[in-house]
Amino acid sequence: MNILLKQRSLLVLVLMPVATLIISACSSPVVQDGAPRRSPGNLERLPDPVVRALPRSKSGNRSPYTVFGKSYNILARAEGYDARGGASWYGSKFHGRLTASGERYDMFKLTAAHKSLPIPCFVRVSNLENGRSTIVRVNDRGPFHSSRIIDLSYAAAVKLGFENKGTTNVRVEVVTPGTQMVKRRVVKKPAALESTREIYLQAGAFGEVQAAYTFLSRLEDLVGPIVQIANSSDGLFRVNIGPVSHLREAERIRSLMESANFSRPLILRR
Repeated sequence: MNILLKQRSLLVLVLMPVATLIISACSSPVVQDGAPRRSPGNLERLPDPVVRALPRSKSGNRSPYTVFGKSYNILARAEGYDARGGASWYGSKFHGRLTASGERYDMFKLTAAHKSLPIPCFVRVSNLENGRSTIVRVNDRGPFHSSRIIDLSYAAAVKLGFENKGTTNVRVEVVTPGTQMVKRRVVKKPAALESTREIYLQAGAFGEVQAAYTFLSRLEDLVGPIVQIANSSDGLFRVNIGPVSHLREAERIRSLMESANFSRPLILRR
């Protein structure tokens, strides 16, 4: 009988460390996704990526593909895609990990994950709850959630103003170098501007209209919809900001542009 009691005591002593390990493993914290501990300043002022034609990546475009038992098909063409739905964002948990395209995820760049758009492509994402918008490059797959159509980088969430909410309602439109120009208007004659004594900033002058449109798109996301293009007899397409209410506002916009690494604009009175 004493021998049996001793054997049971030894068995308890042997199993106790194992049980402790199991309890510790079960109680260890699960790594949660979230915002970075330290974030670069002025993420909301990041200029949009330049929209350009890019070849499909060698990885991330297999069609169909299966995730969690559900199959997804990659669209043959990105052009014309326009959808509304939920958006989420992903951050520190995935920072530095490989994306579907094979590049490393950088939560401080303007990128996104989509279930069916070809990789890479560019989309304009508009936050339907506050009117903000930004262009992002799709380089990853997801989100595999029925109520969401796009998963954005942390930087994109900051630009769209929902980094503290986690989700929002958005419109997603594919943009290409051609379609970027469709929604813009060239002012053929700046005569109406010259007839007033208002304050403008000349942000740039370009020999090609497409270059002017690309610059205008980046600038609008920084200073708002007060940017226009005017062409004149010298054949140049000038990107102007204004009119602005007073000189202090013009100086504020110039400082903002310089902090975002734009060239110093000229302040003009017309």
